[in-house]
Amino acid sequence: MTKCPVCRTPFGPGASRLLSDHFLAQSARSDPGHVRFLNQSISRHRMDAEALAARFEELFRLPPDGLTGWIRQRFIARFFGPRLHPFVEALQYPTRPTLLGYVVEHQHFLREWVRCCAFVLAKSDRAEVADYELDNIRTEYAGAGPEVPSHYELLLRMGESYGLERAAILGTDPLPTTARTLAEWHDICEKEHWVEAMAAMHSLELIAHRDLLKFGATVHYFDPEILDGTQITDEAKAFLREGYEADVDHADHALALVERYAVELGRVEEVQGTFLRSLDLFDDYLGARLQRGEDFGPPA
Repeated sequence: MTKCPVCRTPFGPGASRLLSDHFLAQSARSDPGHVRFLNQSISRHRMDAEALAARFEELFRLPPDGLTGWIRQRFIARFFGPRLHPFVEALQYPTRPTLLGYVVEHQHFLREWVRCCAFVLAKSDRAEVADYELDNIRTEYAGAGPEVPSHYELLLRMGESYGLERAAILGTDPLPTTARTLAEWHDICEKEHWVEAMAAMHSLELIAHRDLLKFGATVHYFDPEILDGTQITDEAKAFLREGYEADVDHADHALALVERYAVELGRVEEVQGTFLRSLDLFDDYLGARLQRGEDFGPPA
């Protein structure tokens, strides 16, 4: 079933013309979300219904490497293409304000991440999915004892290493953009099918995937050389290194599960629509990290 990648309204299978009519109607009302999607993902030029339907068919067409390849291509194009996402650009050689903005907003994200993974865990009847989500929750939030701290703990230590007390980090409310995006991710994982929820959340782990260059990314999430230099603190290196090393397996495993069960359950189009919505949310959320960083000084 085709799903609008903005408001998640469902249509019939392969309903590109209905989706086209929907977008034209919403853009005629100047709905900002639908207009933004057309401008960013389709074209800034006005199209008639037939031409727009053809562009949607092109957008949702799977490449030879299937749904996983399609998700990866779309993700790279948004964040790692010729025009880097501003946060990715800032993180190449990160400053204290950039990293503190990362810490303050991302601690809210990681707490919501656990809730979203728990929805998948509760709603899926597949043992492999349950095992994956339990491991993900442990890695990201619980950890495995003093010798193997969670990603969440490493994030807080990075903030402390730049002079921000833990109580101040935890006591800061999220920016409105962060709160809005987290609320919609929660809504997706609560209301949509679990395989869509997996695609929405675990595709985001591609951000730190160290092998994206071979798939067309122009840069890594950050320049790996900073892990061996003196530009950032040891605590920042520990946090960034953990994601750089773990997200390859996390993202690849998750996308393999998503593709397998989306095909098996006949929900490929739903996964595509929900993933595209999550992509826009992530774009906005990364911007909130930069906005928060302004509280701590200029980015450079």
